Amino acid sequence: MEQISIKNISKIYKTGDVQTLALDNVSFSVKKGEFIAIMGPSGSGKSTLMHILGALDIPSSGTYILDGENVENLSKDQLAEIRNKKIGFVFQAFNLLPRTSALKNVMLPMVYAGIDKNKREERARQLLTQVGLADRMNHSSNQLSGGQMQRVAIARALSMTPSIILADEPTGNISSAQSDEIMKIFQKLQKEGHTIVIITHEPSVARWAERIIHIQDGKIVKNEKNKKESANGI
Repeated sequence: MEQISIKNISKIYKTGDVQTLALDNVSFSVKKGEFIAIMGPSGSGKSTLMHILGALDIPSSGTYILDGENVENLSKDQLAEIRNKKIGFVFQAFNLLPRTSALKNVMLPMVYAGIDKNKREERARQLLTQVGLADRMNHSSNQLSGGQMQRVAIARALSMTPSIILADEPTGNISSAQSDEIMKIFQKLQKEGHTIVIITHEPSVARWAERIIHIQDGKIVKNEKNKKESANGI
């Protein structure tokens, strides 16, 4: 079953009289529960594509179907609900509140959603335990390593039980050893039924995915099954 369907998507940014084509007639689909990597160099259009996939931006033309719904037809409130409930975001810069405990960082989306305090604290504790931070729940962000902060960010992304995880360069600010640990978490989440989409320029990260979509100059140049997937135990 296709969860994501992108058809002939283009994105043009305008600055005065200058137009920049960030995405050029891009088409692909993602099945529910699939783990894909969108790979390309800086400026290739991959981050623009992630913003469209995450309903953070809209295409200039083309169609985006998410869970059978045409995203173009949704209101701002409906798009916000998709971002809050269907999609969990993980970013390179972590985007954690400084001098705030890991527990409170994970609870934050649930606070905005109006979830009962006891329920959100219980879920945040479960999620931090799930990502291996049971002993770091009360540590603030500035007391954690880069890898630990990204684990907190993943736990936060899972707080509203999304079906899709979108990760933009999730290992960009951590060591290679920590990178493998983070990718193992994504691999485990896929096995639990989540759809995983990772944006990266690093082959060592893309190799964890089942399928790699290569993007360059705003166009898909290759869309292939990952031949190395067996090496990762998928």
